[in-house]
Parts: sequence; structure tokens; C-alpha cells
Amino acid sequence: MTSPILDLLPQLAAGAAHTHALGFTYDSLDGDRVRIRAPWREDLVGDPDTDVLSGGLVTTLLDHVGGLAVWIALGRFEPIATLDLRVDYMRAAEARRGLIAEARCYRLTRSIAFVRAWAFEDGPDDPVAAAQSAYMLDSSGDRRPGANLGRPPEDRR
Repeated sequence: MTSPILDLLPQLAAGAAHTHALGFTYDSLDGDRVRIRAPWREDLVGDPDTDVLSGGLVTTLLDHVGGLAVWIALGRFEPIATLDLRVDYMRAAEARRGLIAEARCYRLTRSIAFVRAWAFEDGPDDPVAAAQSAYMLDSSGDRRPGANLGRPPEDRR
């Protein structure tokens, strides 16, 4: 795949203030599957008795890697917004281990992208969590802002 988005992936994975603060890093791209990592850090632990990463971090990781998968599918960066995100937690994460998240955008429409993602330590065949999500795309085309608020041209006589 040759696309300007490929050069931006490391920055998109970790360049925002919140992703940088959480320690997210770009891992790899294999076809249309993108991977990022989240480290284990004591400040990211959800329950100090278990030393596993918090569920909120897992959700954030899956949402973010899903957005990256959308940009890969589009072949460009454009504004997107999470419309729906379902996370199924399948097992507890392992103590004192970081996570890898992998996502794939499996369907694009004019206005919505559909993504599946997984978070795991070693491989996607043993996930900590799996996600199904939908992202809103910028489907305005070349219309000016607010164009949909006026009457159609045929009614403007």
C-alpha cells in the first residue's frame, strides 16, 4: 500500500496529548491491519491488588487503534468521530504486562466506517478484549457548512 497516511502512522498513534500521556506507540501495519501498543505502567493500573491495566485504558486503546484502521482504509487523514463502540472483555489482562491492539476496517460507506479490533498480550487468538465500532466520516464533500439548512434551490424562486 502506497499512501501518505503510512508516513503519519507513528505520529497518529502517539502524537496526541492523551495518547502520548498514555504511552501509546505505533507497532506495525500488515495489509489493512494496524497495531499499536500500550505499556504497563503503575499509573495505568486499574486495581492495585491485581496489577493489571485499567479497563478504561483498554477501551481507549481499542477506540484509538480503530480510528487508525479507518484512516488506513481511507488512505488519508480526515476528521472522524466514534459513533458506537462495544467492548467485550473476555478475560483479565496479565499482571504487569502491556497490551497490543490490532484493528481492521472491514466496511466503508460514504459516511460510516465499521471496524473490528482486539487487545491482547501475545496474539489476537487469546484476546483480553474485542471491540466492534462505527466511526462517522466527513461526508460533506464539497458542500459548504450549513448548506443542508436552507431550502433546496428549486424552492428559492
